[in-house]
Amino acid sequence: MKSNALIFGYNDYTFEIEKNIASEYKKVHILKLGQDGEDSFDLGDNWDNLNSRVDINDCVAFCVLEDMAENIFLTISLRDAFKNLTIVALAQDKESADKLTLAGATRVLPTTQTTANVIVEMLEKPIVTEVLHDILYEKSALQIAQIKIEDHTVFDGKYPADIEWSSKHGIIVISVVHEDMSREFIYSSKAKHHIIKSGDIFVVVGYEHDIKEFEKLIGSRCD
Repeated sequence: MKSNALIFGYNDYTFEIEKNIASEYKKVHILKLGQDGEDSFDLGDNWDNLNSRVDINDCVAFCVLEDMAENIFLTISLRDAFKNLTIVALAQDKESADKLTLAGATRVLPTTQTTANVIVEMLEKPIVTEVLHDILYEKSALQIAQIKIEDHTVFDGKYPADIEWSSKHGIIVISVVHEDMSREFIYSSKAKHHIIKSGDIFVVVGYEHDIKEFEKLIGSRCD
């Protein structure tokens, strides 16, 4: 595990990520684009200032600039300067995710599927924190998917929190998205009293084979 986290960008994602990784690192550095001062960076930076302040080999970088063109350029610049740096980049859609991967990101998290709120919710459960760590930092085969329920009778009127998802289906359900697009963490009090019904969308973590089998059982995957 690395000792330092570098968050490039200053927005809502920055603060959600900082809040929920603070306990995992000795130091979290938030770096602002185009600001004067020590905690700043420029897209044309040669990174000498950063390299003199932290041990890059002991860092994980989060690229969270809201402008995707800038986020991609930042990822290219960091990868060019630091060949072995773990880079976690947020993408707005599949196209930008593909570009960030080509730019050198170690892991890419599409914000359309993995919002800051979902990251917060995932970190509330220790077992899911471990899974998230694998997704973020390792070459893990684990994936995140959204699956729409088309046959709720499979669950026999049960509540989400009453089902042993891992042992029965080989997946972890993180949250439920209702037809009105409201989102509930799977272990929240509201979700515990929400009977599973057709039209709900499960946000799940698992291996591709298990996700496909679960999809066959209940419905279809959402893009």
